Amino acid sequence: MTKDRLAALQAAQSDDDDVGPDDVNVPVEGGFMDEFFSEVEEIREMIDKIQANVEEVKKKHSAILSAPQSDEKTKHELEDLMADIKKTANKVRGKLKHIEQNIEQEEHSNKSSADLRIRKTQHSTLSRKFVEVMTEYNRTQTDYRDRCKNRILRQLEITGRATTDDELEAMLEQDNPAVFTQGIIMETQQAKQTLADIEARHADIIKLETSIRELHDMFMDMAMLVESQGEMIDRIEYHVEHAVDYVQTATQDTKKALKYQSKARRDSEAMKQIMQQFGACIPPGNQHLSAEFITNIRSYYLSLEFLLIRFKLYYIII
Repeated sequence: MTKDRLAALQAAQSDDDDVGPDDVNVPVEGGFMDEFFSEVEEIREMIDKIQANVEEVKKKHSAILSAPQSDEKTKHELEDLMADIKKTANKVRGKLKHIEQNIEQEEHSNKSSADLRIRKTQHSTLSRKFVEVMTEYNRTQTDYRDRCKNRILRQLEITGRATTDDELEAMLEQDNPAVFTQGIIMETQQAKQTLADIEARHADIIKLETSIRELHDMFMDMAMLVESQGEMIDRIEYHVEHAVDYVQTATQDTKKALKYQSKARRDSEAMKQIMQQFGACIPPGNQHLSAEFITNIRSYYLSLEFLLIRFKLYYIII
């Protein structure tokens, strides 16, 4: 016989209601993960700092290009920003490499845990963010180089020296500003100022190319890392996006189950009433059953059989 466990379940539910959020104990490596998340926050702040500096670099570029004459103060501020970006980027790269090495060690030891998955996800997210910021920085530098080159080209035209794009590129590759003054007669002060500005832009381009080369290896290293992690990130994003659908489906199924449970409970009460009526129809002490009594028995039996079928169907669906 099936036991009625409703009272036990209600008692268990009552016990659960008394448990607060602070009473739930989840076994985690608290100290280690606290240290890890502290490092993650530090890396995120450094990446945000680089991003803010990149925006400042853009402003300095615009200020330098819009100035009629070379502004040494602005150039020094630009150099300080670039040096700070390089220093911070190297720190971020080192910390991400350290996290990556720890993850690889645990994977090689066949360790698999929720903490490891969390660290891999955080590392992938930070790496992608870092590459995005450094990509923007690289784009900013190359854009500034192109703008400087176009300005030099226009200024050479002003001095009367026609130069093709290929010729200008060849001149820029030489670390000798005198290459721009060859064959130009500087008779006026304006011409001298123009050539001085050309030499200043050339010096800017030389520094830019040095900076780009210094960051190239780091940039490619991190870009390859993120590319290798791309598939895992896509899987994570897919599961996160579909988690809402799973929850909605589960909610609908729960509502259906409660509906069927309510109907089944009503049918159970109906069955009890039928059995009570069935007992009341039995004449006490009579050995011979009348035709009316047998008709009633058949009617109750059919009703009981119908309800049993419905009762089974509900619990099969649930």
